[in-house]
Amino acid sequence: MSLLQFSRKHIPWFAVLLVLFLDQTTKIIVKTQMTLGQNIPVLGNWFNIYFIENEGMAFGMQFSGEYGKLILSIFRIIAVIFIGWYIHRLVQQKAHRGLIMSVSLIMAGALGNIIDSAFYGMLFSESYFSQTAEFLPENGGYAPFLYGRVVDMLYFPIIRGSFPDWFPWWGGQGFIFFRPVFNVADSAITIGVFILLIFQKKFFDSVKKPESTNEAA
Repeated sequence: MSLLQFSRKHIPWFAVLLVLFLDQTTKIIVKTQMTLGQNIPVLGNWFNIYFIENEGMAFGMQFSGEYGKLILSIFRIIAVIFIGWYIHRLVQQKAHRGLIMSVSLIMAGALGNIIDSAFYGMLFSESYFSQTAEFLPENGGYAPFLYGRVVDMLYFPIIRGSFPDWFPWWGGQGFIFFRPVFNVADSAITIGVFILLIFQKKFFDSVKKPESTNEAA
């Protein structure tokens, strides 16, 4: 097997493992070393490590209800299986490396948040505003399988201000940009999606060309 063949087949999975390592390492450190709601400034007021947990989707968005949480978790698992199969197909088709890597980032991000939802409830005790969580507590975790909460900590309140008084509905109220708190997995998904949107024509043309060549033959 040549080095090029090795890279094409294995680098996407190395990328997935790298994102998972960074995502889970930061989450476990925050979960076990910080109290819920604790904020640590990193770059002044522009970047903070701010520990929160959410029940639902990326960037702290919610998917309400007990069954909603279960449905979301199952959907994520099915989506990751499909994406893994799609990456395998792209590698076989010798698709553009940028396409393979962007899809790999999306898979890694989805898988990172699945791990939280599936296992964190069983592996950790509850996080409180006055007490850090414990890993593998004697009395068991805070939630059953698939009902764990996703750990978020990256907070970039770059711009703080207030809407002018004449502004409809929010006049005089304060605002923060960028308000959502997210994690490494969310970042991987976002980067992967943006790369796909920007270079989609170039990427998908590379997938179609081998097929058209085979038809011509």
